[in-house]
Amino acid sequence: MDFAEVLRRRKMVRNYTDEPVDRAAIDRIVGAGRKAPSGGFSQGVRYVVVTELDTRRRIAELADEPYYTERGFEPWISRAPVHIVVAMREADYHDRYTEPDKLQDGEELEWRVPWWWVDAGKAMMLLLLAAIDEGLGAGLFGLVGDRNDGLRELLGIPDDFEIVGVVTAGHPAPEPLAERTKEAVRRRRRPIDEVVRWERW
Repeated sequence: MDFAEVLRRRKMVRNYTDEPVDRAAIDRIVGAGRKAPSGGFSQGVRYVVVTELDTRRRIAELADEPYYTERGFEPWISRAPVHIVVAMREADYHDRYTEPDKLQDGEELEWRVPWWWVDAGKAMMLLLLAAIDEGLGAGLFGLVGDRNDGLRELLGIPDDFEIVGVVTAGHPAPEPLAERTKEAVRRRRRPIDEVVRWERW
């Protein structure tokens, strides 16, 4: 698919059909995530792909899906046939940036902006775009507070990894509630002059 078309189609999908997603397509989506650049090529991002229905339902419970379905939303988290849990390991960056070629005056640089979070964001965007390139829909959600620990325990993720978010993928289905709010979302988009400046602020 042409990149401009991928961007045109990009939106957060909040409902899916029951149609399964081909394993080869999932492999390509995760493969795209692995192409994300990382600081010092530290490669601190990891993925756990979940397709089993019972596990997806337990993830949806951790994400408070019942709270949203009671308010008219579709059960899109449990319904999504693919969950890609994105986790990162901060220590991978410290390991890389204490190697001789990365030291500054013999010390690790000061991470004013922790690049491990930035890199996880890059990876999630590539997953979202790759899903669209496969002709699928994709969404993203995060877990609040100690729910992250619950998901880590559920999936057996080691303690030195932090879960950043979960990308969902599947064949999109109608979203009645989203249709009613689409125009309001358009109105909230900030004008380009407010978000883009040239040469200086």
